[in-house]
Amino acid sequence: MAIHAGGLVAIVVFYVLILFVGIWAAWKNKNSGVGKDGDRSERIMVGGRDIGLFVGGFTMTATWVGGGYINGTAEYVYLPDFGLAWAQAPFGYALSLVVGGLFFAKPMRSRGYVTMLDPFQQLYGKRMGGLLFIPALMGEMFWSAAILSALGATLSVIVDININMSVVISALIAIFYTLVGGLYSVAYTDVVQLFCIFVGLWISVPFALSNPAVSDISVSAKKTIYQSPWLGKIDPGDRWLWADNFCLLILGGIPWQVYFQRVLSASSATYAQVLSFLAAFGCLVMAVPSVLIGAIGASTNWNQTTYGSLPPKDKDESDMILPIVLQHLCPPYVSFFGLGAVSAAVMSSADSSILSASSMFARNIYQLAFRQSASDREIVWVMRLTIFVFGAFATAMALLTGSVYGLWYLSSDLVYVIIFPQLLSVLFIKGTNTYGSVAGYIFGLLLRIGGGEPYLKLPPFIYYPGWVTQERIHHLTGDVEYFIQQRFPFKSVSMVASFIANVTFSYLAKYLFESGMLSHKYDFLDAVVSRHSKEIMDKATLVSNHDNIILSEMAPVKQALSASLAGTFTNTEVLSDDGASSPEAFHNEN
Repeated sequence: MAIHAGGLVAIVVFYVLILFVGIWAAWKNKNSGVGKDGDRSERIMVGGRDIGLFVGGFTMTATWVGGGYINGTAEYVYLPDFGLAWAQAPFGYALSLVVGGLFFAKPMRSRGYVTMLDPFQQLYGKRMGGLLFIPALMGEMFWSAAILSALGATLSVIVDININMSVVISALIAIFYTLVGGLYSVAYTDVVQLFCIFVGLWISVPFALSNPAVSDISVSAKKTIYQSPWLGKIDPGDRWLWADNFCLLILGGIPWQVYFQRVLSASSATYAQVLSFLAAFGCLVMAVPSVLIGAIGASTNWNQTTYGSLPPKDKDESDMILPIVLQHLCPPYVSFFGLGAVSAAVMSSADSSILSASSMFARNIYQLAFRQSASDREIVWVMRLTIFVFGAFATAMALLTGSVYGLWYLSSDLVYVIIFPQLLSVLFIKGTNTYGSVAGYIFGLLLRIGGGEPYLKLPPFIYYPGWVTQERIHHLTGDVEYFIQQRFPFKSVSMVASFIANVTFSYLAKYLFESGMLSHKYDFLDAVVSRHSKEIMDKATLVSNHDNIILSEMAPVKQALSASLAGTFTNTEVLSDDGASSPEAFHNEN
C-alpha cells in the first residue's frame, strides 16, 4: 500500500503539536486547583474549577464539534433523500447547549457537584447511581469508538495508510495526554484542535468550489442537476420522525458527562451558563464549512474527477463525502491540511469521552459505592487506570466491531429516554425517590428497546402506530435489506413515559408507606421511611446500613478559592446565590 509522504508529514506534525500542547498544559497547571490537602483527583476531573471563558468556550464547543459532527453534517447535506433539512445536528446541539445553559448549568454548578451522577447518588442511592452509570458509560464508550472508526476510514481515504495503525496511534496520543494532564490537557488541546478544524475546512472550501467539476451550489440547492436538490425536504409522513430526532438532539444532548464536566469546571455558576451559550454559537459557526462541503459533493459531476464515474452515494460511501471532497476536489497540499482538521475533530471528542467515563467510574462507582475511605492518591491511580482501560476498549471496538455506529445510536437514545427524565426529576421535581427512579428506568428501557434498532438489526417487539417496512439497497453487492421503521415519535414518548413513571411511582410509594397501607419493613430501598426519619436527625449522623448516600458520606469537594465545604454537596455563598443546596434540601423543603 502506497503512503503519501506529504500526508504522512502533515499527520506527524499535527500529532506532535497536539502532544506538545497536552504535556505543556499538564505542566503549566500541575498545581492549579490543588488545595492544602492535595486533592489532585478533582483537578483531573474538573480542572480545579478555574477554567476561564476563553479556554472553557473552546473546550465546550469542541465537545460537540467532533468527527461525527463535521462528517455527519456533510453526509446528510449530500444524501439525496435527506439534504440540509435533515442535517439536524448543528441546530439541535446548539439549542441543546442553550437549554442546558438556561436550566441545568446553574443548579449543577452552584451545588458543587463533581460529576453528572452525583445528584442521583445523593438522592436515589448508590445502587441507582450504578444503574444510571450503565447508559452513561455506554454512550461515552460507543461514541469514542464510532469516531475513532470514522477517523481510520478518513485517513485511509486521503493518505492511503493502514486503518488500524492510524486509529491506534491517534488513540494512544489522546490517552497519553489525558493521562498526564486530565481536564487541563483536554481543554488546552481542544483550543488547538478547534482552530485546526476551522482553518483546515475553510481553506479547503474555496478550492473545492472552484473545481471545474463542481456546478453552482446556489442552483443545485433548488434544482436537480446531478442529484436531488441539497436543501432537501421533509415529507408529510416523516414529520413526526423528524421532530422525534430533533427533540432527541436538543434534550438528549444535555445529560452527558462530557457536557457537565465543562459546566462543573467553570469558575462560577454564571460562567457555566455563559460557556454554554458561547459553545452554542460555536457549534453553528463550525457547521458552516461542513454544510458547504456536503453541498459541493451534491453539485459535483464525479465522472470528471479522479474519484471515478460512480458518485459516492452509489458506492455506499456517502458517510465519507467530506474526505472524498478534500481528496478529489482540492490540491494535495490543501487536502492534507484538511486531513489535520478531521483528525483534530476526532481527537477533541475521543479524549473528552474517555476522561468523562473514567471520572464517573472513579468517583461514583469506585469511591462512593465501594471505597468511601479511599485516599486521593488512590482515586488518581484508579482514574489513570480506567482512562487507559476505557481508551483501549473504545479503540478495540473501533477496530473489531462492525456495528459500532448502531451501538452508539442505541446508547444515545438510552441516555435520552432514561437519564434525561431522571435528571429533570432530581433537579426540579419535589418528592421523587428511588422507587420512582427504578420504575422510570424500566419504563424508558422497555419502550425504547421495544421499538427496535435497524442499525443493529434488532427487531421491534412493540409496533408503534405508523410503522412501515423499508428497504435498504447495498449498491456494491446489490443486496436488498428490509427493516421496520418507526415513524411514530416513540423515543420522545418513551422519555415522557419514563418521567411520568418516576413521578407517579415516587408519590405512590410515599403515600403507601406514610399512610400505613404498606408496612415500613417493606421499604427495602430505604427511600421513604428512613428518609423521613432522617429529616429529624442530625445531618452528621451516619446510618451504616443505609443504602442512600447522605451529605456527610460524600467525598469532600475543595474549591479553587479554598472555600471549604462541610460535605460534597453543601452549598456556600462562594458556590451559589440561589435556592436549595442539594436535591435533598430541595425535596425536603415542604
